[in-house]
Amino acid sequence: MARVLIADDDADIRDLVAFKLTQGGHQVTVAPDGMAALKAVREEPVDLALLDIRMPGMSGLDVCRELRAAPETATLPVILITARSQEGDVEVGFAAGADDYIIKPFSPRELSSRVTALLNRVER
Repeated sequence: MARVLIADDDADIRDLVAFKLTQGGHQVTVAPDGMAALKAVREEPVDLALLDIRMPGMSGLDVCRELRAAPETATLPVILITARSQEGDVEVGFAAGADDYIIKPFSPRELSSRVTALLNRVER
């Protein structure tokens, strides 16, 4: 299956998402913040990145922008995960280059379905 990066400063959410995606057959790499996420992607390419928006140091929005700016990661599928649910927040997420936007709290099953759907679209 796919290699997925999960970047979230909340260890419980990281663990839950990692468990669900591993259960689905994906290889998972985790990062506790934005800087670690960028480092992980540069050291070992992934097929999809799940980024929390609110992380210390570097937000998921900033990570997404950095990924889009670099030629080697410009087309990497990115899903933002956040508690920010206002229409303006969603617009900012998509403007940063996100392919999908999931609002916390979320269903692990829905998250897994969205990951699979996005990976299938990219594969085509």
